[in-house]
Amino acid sequence: MGDKPPQFPILISVVIPVLNEEKLLPRLLAILTPEICVEKQMEVIISDGGSTDSTLAIAARHHGILVPNCTGKRQTIAEGRNCGAEVATGKVICFINGDTLPEYPTEFFSVIHQWANGQGKHKKASALACPVYISPDERRWSDLLFHTFFNEYLRFLINVLKIGIGRGECQIVKRDVFEKVGGYNSLLVAGEDFDLFRRIALTDKVKFAKNLPVHESPRRFRRYGYFKILASWTINALSVIARGRSVNKEWEPVR
Repeated sequence: MGDKPPQFPILISVVIPVLNEEKLLPRLLAILTPEICVEKQMEVIISDGGSTDSTLAIAARHHGILVPNCTGKRQTIAEGRNCGAEVATGKVICFINGDTLPEYPTEFFSVIHQWANGQGKHKKASALACPVYISPDERRWSDLLFHTFFNEYLRFLINVLKIGIGRGECQIVKRDVFEKVGGYNSLLVAGEDFDLFRRIALTDKVKFAKNLPVHESPRRFRRYGYFKILASWTINALSVIARGRSVNKEWEPVR
């Protein structure tokens, strides 16, 4: 575990919330090499929510910063992200789940690096939402159909209707804006991703960045199906808006 700060100025803090991600975390960490971190001025922060498998051992072998769960209880993903953000020093925080991979890693972090420097097509935005797909080697026709539609739906809501929304697989936020809104609502078991961008959009600009695609694991869709998951997303989002809390009392991990 690299617990010393990198010897170069940090622009991007990559925060990875994890909970029992021994199977998929190594794929993401393999992308975040010391070389790309130096080139793109990045630090890697792995925030553990209470793993009981070998996730901590895998994280400890990486050059990033490991933030262990010291609460004695399993954290919500919102708590995990906030704990990672507390030690972040970058101008921009890229929250990416342990089972999620940038489609084109070099280009992905190049765009974020440019944005952190106040340049590029997204320079007026304070937060970026990413299109999410299933990787080609695991993709089914139902995956392609759903994600193509849902990404276009989110793009319309964000870029056209100016509604703050974004999937939690990968959310990229300027750190000062993240701190201004108080970070993620740690009391929300679900809908915390939507809630963060909703609050940011009240005062700042959220942009759907089509040039920052990521691939997520299909494991949750395989277990529950798209209809049930979409219904859960919708119900939790409406509950967050109306009552300030999610319907779900616990978010079941699928491993």
